[in-house]
Amino acid sequence: MNYRHAFHAGNHADVLKHVVMLAMIDALKRKESPFFVLDTHAGRGRYLLSAEESRKTAEADLGILQLMSTPALPEVVERYLRAVQADNPVGALVSYPGSPLLAARALREQDRMAACELQKDEAAALKELFAHDRRVQVFAGNGYDSIRALLPPKSGADKIGRALVLIDPPYEVQDAEYPQIITTLREILTRMPQAQCAVWYPIKQRRSLQQFFRKATHLPAKSVLVAELLVRPDDSPLRLNGSGMLLVNTPWQFDKILSPALPTLKKHLGEAGASTRLEWLKMPE
Repeated sequence: MNYRHAFHAGNHADVLKHVVMLAMIDALKRKESPFFVLDTHAGRGRYLLSAEESRKTAEADLGILQLMSTPALPEVVERYLRAVQADNPVGALVSYPGSPLLAARALREQDRMAACELQKDEAAALKELFAHDRRVQVFAGNGYDSIRALLPPKSGADKIGRALVLIDPPYEVQDAEYPQIITTLREILTRMPQAQCAVWYPIKQRRSLQQFFRKATHLPAKSVLVAELLVRPDDSPLRLNGSGMLLVNTPWQFDKILSPALPTLKKHLGEAGASTRLEWLKMPE
């Protein structure tokens, strides 16, 4: 694979993904019982915003950096900004924490996490990052192949009854990626019906996602929610116009938790023609 997230760290897609992910983790923390987080495509965990890759695209300038200078945002967005700032010196933004680092820092002592990364150099950096955190295991390999080994989760000999699975692949071959995601979601829900799942997906032309959505509605899940942020109209297949999160088995009234975030992100990150979507594909009973 040629994809390197360093070129895109902190962009509008990361903002949406991490606002949603942290809100889901916070919802899990309302109960004392432990939970497990599985990140199937984890990356290296931390990205320097001054690095050549980041400066080449400058995508963080219109993402996280735009929000950091904006006052009085909804709490669900402010919570995310505090998590990013915690990885940086006071008053500065030097690095951007990726999904596994943000998730790990939100864990409690009783919670556990596994992060998978296929690219060897990225996996090596991830292992170094979590070398001293006993709550986190890092696996160098295909995250899709980790489901059978890691779900349902355990902590030693004890079973963990709750889980969040984050699926964020590079989408280098999109036609092949979406069927793989549906297959993986089915396997997750077969092995652990109560598992919560959060799938990030790119939006270049929204109509190309319709088949993916139709198949998602037939998953053996209690609910399926879609949250999307388009920073420009989806009229070009050649660039990332926006992104979305397909959320399976979401926490109770999770749409109400997210609803203040989307118009705020549209206002501060969007161009002319920006839009949002928050819709149940499968309503909770």
